[in-house]
Amino acid sequence: MTYATRRHRIQQGYVDGAREDRLTQQGWRMHIQRKGSKDKPISETQKRRNTGIAKTRARIEHVFAGLAEMGGTGRRTIGLARTTLQLNWKVAAYNLRRLVYLKEARVEAF
Repeated sequence: MTYATRRHRIQQGYVDGAREDRLTQQGWRMHIQRKGSKDKPISETQKRRNTGIAKTRARIEHVFAGLAEMGGTGRRTIGLARTTLQLNWKVAAYNLRRLVYLKEARVEAF
C-alpha cells in the first residue's frame, strides 16, 4: 500500500495511546492536531501541521453541516435500498447547490 493511502485522520478527542501504537505498527500515520500547554507551547512546525489538518477537517465538516441543514440523515423509509436512494438524492442536491454557488462566485476549476 502506498504512503498516501495509509493516513488516518482522527480528532483530538479520540486520542488513544494503545490504538495509536497498533495503527503505527500497521503502517498508518496519525494526523492529529497537537495542543500546547502553558509551560510548553507548540513549535512553528506543529502550528503549520495543525493548519494543514484543520483546512481538510473544516471542509469536510462544512459538507456534513450542509447536509444536516437540509434535514439531516433521519429517514422515514423502510429498507436499506430506499434509504440509500434517499441519501443519494440528498447528496446530489447538495452537490448541485454547491455547483450553483461556485458558478455564481465565478470560481474556475483548476
